[in-house]
Amino acid sequence: MRKTPHRLRQVPAFAKLGPLKDLRLLIQSRYPILYVETHDEERLAQRLAQICGELRMPFLTWSVSQGLQGGETYSLDETRQPLKLLEQIRAQRGPALYLLRDFHPFLAEPAVVRSLREIAQGELGQLVTVVLCSPAIELPIELRKVAARYRLQLPAPEELRQCVLETFHQLKRGRNLRYGLVEAQLRQLVRNLSGMTLSEARRLVTSCLLDDGALDAADLPKAMAAKIEELAESSVLELQGVDHESVPLGGLRRLREWLHRYQAGYSERARQLGLRPPRGVLLVGVQGCGKSLAAKAIAREWGVPLARLDPSRLFDKYIGESERNLRNALETAEALAPIVLWIDEIEKVFAAGGSSEADAGLSRRLFGSFLTWMQEREGSVFVAATANHIASLPPELLRKGRFDEVFFIDLPDSQARREIFTIHLRLRQQTPETFDLETLVRDSEGFSGAEIEQAVVSALYGLVAEGAPHLTDERLRAEMQRIIPLSRSHREEVATLRRMARERFVPAE
Repeated sequence: MRKTPHRLRQVPAFAKLGPLKDLRLLIQSRYPILYVETHDEERLAQRLAQICGELRMPFLTWSVSQGLQGGETYSLDETRQPLKLLEQIRAQRGPALYLLRDFHPFLAEPAVVRSLREIAQGELGQLVTVVLCSPAIELPIELRKVAARYRLQLPAPEELRQCVLETFHQLKRGRNLRYGLVEAQLRQLVRNLSGMTLSEARRLVTSCLLDDGALDAADLPKAMAAKIEELAESSVLELQGVDHESVPLGGLRRLREWLHRYQAGYSERARQLGLRPPRGVLLVGVQGCGKSLAAKAIAREWGVPLARLDPSRLFDKYIGESERNLRNALETAEALAPIVLWIDEIEKVFAAGGSSEADAGLSRRLFGSFLTWMQEREGSVFVAATANHIASLPPELLRKGRFDEVFFIDLPDSQARREIFTIHLRLRQQTPETFDLETLVRDSEGFSGAEIEQAVVSALYGLVAEGAPHLTDERLRAEMQRIIPLSRSHREEVATLRRMARERFVPAE
């Protein structure tokens, strides 16, 4: 039976903009200055306009190009100048709210800072609120005691749904556009748009509509691809592909059993019993034994997106930018939930809580922010962190409650090595049953999964280069003899790691 698109409903401009309680409370509490770091200034303006309408307050906006707008007619030449603007605000009698867009460059001018302080110290009954809006704001120390920060969260699903329908209705006027989404497809489109600002979502929907004159199922992969590209350019998060043809896990029996059990934490039954969704796992182990592959497998098994936190893009040379990058990344992950957040080699990001002498305390501040978020976060963000060096891990990260479990991924045993050989031979068009797996497993004692894969790949390269008809056991064993596994080249280090981990963590096998 053919599904038909669900009935479209025109929605009012400010319907269900999301929770406004915190923002309204800040305004009613008479904070003279609010500052908001966001790219989504139009969405912030909508929220402020709605609140001002409810409180019957004048709402005025300013930019350096447009001057002061709203209410009376103001002189463009005068109000484009920051000091003239602040004089106008200081002369205001009665309550009013001013949204100043991209005002942050002028916060370096002493006269501007002084004028803002005088506004903040004005009469209590004046009820003037100045809202500073910019993608990044470094507030001068003189204003920190009189200003409050408001975090504009990324759009909720209902806001994105409204954005899709409104954009279609607006573009349809005078155009022959077709709406071909059934309800389930609309929900999927909203999920694909999650993590984007409202303006980004609107541009993407517009692009999909004008491309072929329709909004239908064909646009779902386009939206996901656009989001991946957008995040790659603007965030320290990188969405990873986890299709069902990815390399499966070999071994790690206990880890796989744990994942199967804890996946039930996302069910309605678990919610009814008061169980929260699982928070995450820490995977510690020998290099090349499948920690990163296990993180990817979690997302594939659970059918949720995978986002990797890129440490190289987290740290910034400018003061405050690294903390802002981490905060934005975690907020984006919550907006994308349910999702697996993969932090590879977490000890390199938060090594021993950081050294205050080495980086002026930056790593410690980042680590503190991350721990607070792990403890208090809302939503279904499952953290899959990997680590190679136990000694570098801060003890606060290992205590119970941070992660649901800490698993140790050891060198694969004989059964796991058999599975790994089978997987990599089959992935490369070979028939595992034609090989002497017993001998290969015996000869690969001490090999990691990555080293077994490399032996198979190297043998196949030799096969192609020499024009041999097929891969043989002898060629495979010859390649294995050329590889010096990490368990031999770093014997003492690996032995110490295995001994420490076996005493402290749950074995993954």
